[in-house]
Amino acid sequence: MRLVSLLPSATEVVAALGLAGDLVGVSHECDHPPGVRERATVVVGGLDTRGLTPGEVDAAVRARVAAGEDLYTLHAGALADLAPDLVLTQDLCQVCALPAGSVRDALAHLGTAADVLTLDPHTLADVLATITVVGERTGVPQRAAAVVAGLRARLDAVAAAVAGRPRPRVAVVEWTDPPFTAGHWVPDLVTAAGGDPVGAASGSRSVPTTWVAVEAADPDVVLVAPCGYGLDAAVQQARDVVAALPGRTVWAIDADGLVVRPGPRLVDGVEAIASLLHPGAVPPSAAVARVSG
Repeated sequence: MRLVSLLPSATEVVAALGLAGDLVGVSHECDHPPGVRERATVVVGGLDTRGLTPGEVDAAVRARVAAGEDLYTLHAGALADLAPDLVLTQDLCQVCALPAGSVRDALAHLGTAADVLTLDPHTLADVLATITVVGERTGVPQRAAAVVAGLRARLDAVAAAVAGRPRPRVAVVEWTDPPFTAGHWVPDLVTAAGGDPVGAASGSRSVPTTWVAVEAADPDVVLVAPCGYGLDAAVQQARDVVAALPGRTVWAIDADGLVVRPGPRLVDGVEAIASLLHPGAVPPSAAVARVSG
């Protein structure tokens, strides 16, 4: 089956199912597993935000949206040349990836008869369900069942390790300028890790907030997980959070790898968050770093 993935999380799902070799097209952001982007054709490009501060990124995105401009560019000719059987995309977030409607319009215009599978999980349970769906659509339902069973077993192991322990109040900051608290599946990660999420609700969108509101939520831990950034950049941005919330315990996490992409590595994120909330009960993780407190 010739597969095209237009979002990193779908690429990670395909790889977890043992189908990375079937990927003929990916987006410019598909960087895991290593080498996947080099082995396939990049059919989607996006806004180059290298060197921009979070505030500058936010301003650039808002300006393009206000002007009616697309944040992503579909290389339609390259997509047609690949003759895909199945294209994986999303409608969850305009900022995160190319919307499914744009993909369908382009395929129809090109006369390409590929199926389009839209993946729009809102909760951790939804994310696990998307693995099942992708497995069914790609003809490997048994592999998908095995992958999901393995992920559930790891979640069960974390739950057992933190059972009966106090649950720290955790605010997850998904963007720092302006501040956003992380929604969708992220509160589920905190809950699964033995914490009590504050400032956002499971299944709901990430929402803009203020540092006053974050402080008023009285979190025991503020976890900085900036969308699109790894651990080093998260640590840098967490220093601004420390200045905004003096006296609070602030941690940073590899958000791009373990928090914001709705794929199998969210379970790695649960384990990493559990390691900082319940040291000793869960093995330490190199994906998190304490910045203050």
